[in-house]
Amino acid sequence: MVEEKQIFTALKEYFGYDTFRPLQGKIIDSVFEGNDNLVIMPTGGGKSICFQLPAILLPGTTLVISPLIALMKDQVDGLQANGISAAFLNSSQTEAEQQGIFDKVAKNEIKLLYVAPESLQYIDALFSSGNISLIAIDEAHCISSWGHDFRPAYTQLGYLKNRYPSTPMIALTATADKATRKDICDQLNIPNAKRHIASFDRKNLSLDVRPGTKKFEQITAFLKGRKNESGIIYCLSRKNTEDLAAKLQSKGYDAEAYHAGLSHTERTRIQEDFINDKNQIICATIAFGMGIDKSNVRWVIHFNLPKNLEGYYQEIGRAGRDGLPSSTLLFHSYADVIQLQKFAETGGNSQVQLAKLDRMKQYSEALSCRRKILLSYFGELITEDCGNCDVCKNPPEFFDGTITAQKALSTIFRLKEQEPISMVIDVLRGAHNSNVLEKGYQQLSTFGIAKDISWRDWQQYLIQLINLGYVEIAFHDQNKLRLTSLAKKVLFEKEKVRLADVSHVEITKEPQVAEKKVENTLFERLRKLRLELANEEELPAYLIFNDATLKEMEKQRPMTDEDFMQISGVGRQKMQNYGYRFIKEIIAFSKEKREKKVRKKSSTYKETYELYKDGLSVEEISKKRKLAVTTIFSHLAKLYDMDKDVDLHNFVTKKELKAVKKAKGELKDPTLKAYYEHFEESIDYWTIRLALAIIAKEG
Repeated sequence: MVEEKQIFTALKEYFGYDTFRPLQGKIIDSVFEGNDNLVIMPTGGGKSICFQLPAILLPGTTLVISPLIALMKDQVDGLQANGISAAFLNSSQTEAEQQGIFDKVAKNEIKLLYVAPESLQYIDALFSSGNISLIAIDEAHCISSWGHDFRPAYTQLGYLKNRYPSTPMIALTATADKATRKDICDQLNIPNAKRHIASFDRKNLSLDVRPGTKKFEQITAFLKGRKNESGIIYCLSRKNTEDLAAKLQSKGYDAEAYHAGLSHTERTRIQEDFINDKNQIICATIAFGMGIDKSNVRWVIHFNLPKNLEGYYQEIGRAGRDGLPSSTLLFHSYADVIQLQKFAETGGNSQVQLAKLDRMKQYSEALSCRRKILLSYFGELITEDCGNCDVCKNPPEFFDGTITAQKALSTIFRLKEQEPISMVIDVLRGAHNSNVLEKGYQQLSTFGIAKDISWRDWQQYLIQLINLGYVEIAFHDQNKLRLTSLAKKVLFEKEKVRLADVSHVEITKEPQVAEKKVENTLFERLRKLRLELANEEELPAYLIFNDATLKEMEKQRPMTDEDFMQISGVGRQKMQNYGYRFIKEIIAFSKEKREKKVRKKSSTYKETYELYKDGLSVEEISKKRKLAVTTIFSHLAKLYDMDKDVDLHNFVTKKELKAVKKAKGELKDPTLKAYYEHFEESIDYWTIRLALAIIAKEG
């Protein structure tokens, strides 16, 4: 078993952190105990460290299955920048390059080897000696047909556990509902895997949903003042990406279109330019993003409605991976729903996909806190509204909907949680259709209990109860409605439920305008230095340091190696590679600030002095300069100290001067407040200040 001290030493040495994020330490301990693990952790939550850190300390090589070349390259570049030996194998390499990697693996010189699932057959012989210490399956949701990004090549991965039964396996993904989680474990032959489900709550992401009218005007309003920020706009069609990119270019934005119709070379160039901060905006189909580990994406816009909440959550999760505040904006329209329904009907597993699309539509039209909806979808129930979504910022009218909720929840309970939303509404409204009568539901005590509420309104109230986390949809079981633990509080513990009045659905929204940013900050200076270094080393800028680390440098201003090493995200290798230049920049910036402050003070004293020499009174100088009288008196005292021709005796009487001189010999506390209180407020602050200046100069 690896000791705790070794783990934390490696965490700081290679990754630059002193502490783990939630769940990371527990997962890493479980890996060292030899367990199989399923890790569900949101984008930016720190999944990679859960297998990368054990890989450093385990004796052999960690095999990482990853779906995309770009993702592999990104992670390997990041590991190498941290001083960790890592490599990837894929079809883009020559035979000689691959042989070189094989030789290093054989000599145990590589700690992490990234491989696409399609390439596993070529390396099987390589590990026949059994020197695999850990198997990591990244983007594990790709194995499940329940998931939102199913990839047939992943289904072959089940053999790995049979081939290496004693080697621990860790499967990781950012998005998986209950059905997908079970499917991942079953298909990978790790049914007893320890399950680690992190909070899906990304508090740094603001959530905004708007009707899809005048989209371009709303987007340009959103982008105002964001020219230095990276962002992604997801579109449903290739044509949308090209049209939108062209329009943005005409407005002066660095925008490019990205879709599957472009050549491989062109897609690679666009992606690398975005990663390296050479362009700011990507207008893309959903083909873009899985391979992006870029931590400083500040915003994500959905030009069209996504097809399900898993995909939406994963895509917005590409913003703010560094933990800094970031924005998301979703447009929705009826036309999007129709188009997505056609896609779902022609694809596999259409019933489930249509149900998930319907849930996505409900989210876009919701009258409840959007974060609550997202979290409840992934099985995480919260009671407080987030305050950082458009519904919380502009809430609808609410009423006490406890009785309405109890009627609905009681009906779902009496239906034994075996019916979808339409049947629940039919029973509530006492419908006498064949489906109800055949199943004998007219005998239920809640049959017809709420005839006074229309079918449409009941649909809205049930959607709200789902959104609020009292009910969930079992997509893998014919979309049946199930009660959550929160529902029992309403039914049996008299918990109140607030529902939105569905007669006030339309909420008008003004286009969001970003605030202008201050350019000449230390953060901007450090960002420019980071870009210079990135260009020199041909690395993505965020792999040198992410924005959160630069923000901490701006706040702490480290000027020694020791202080620089205390910054979160600074490891030993990065300290050696970049520390000198960042410290030099911080020192230069601090020196310029001090000099500027001195110049500003000198200038303001000079202006007061010139007006004083022109014969203006203190009150007149105060009025002309729009400064307080006390400020002008402090200027005069300073000018007197600087041996300027200022006669302070004009403002202080002999009696006052004598009194202050006497108090100076008596008071232990030399502050102006002490003098002021000593004189029981009979002498003004500014008079005391001027008297002390005279006494100091005249000895």
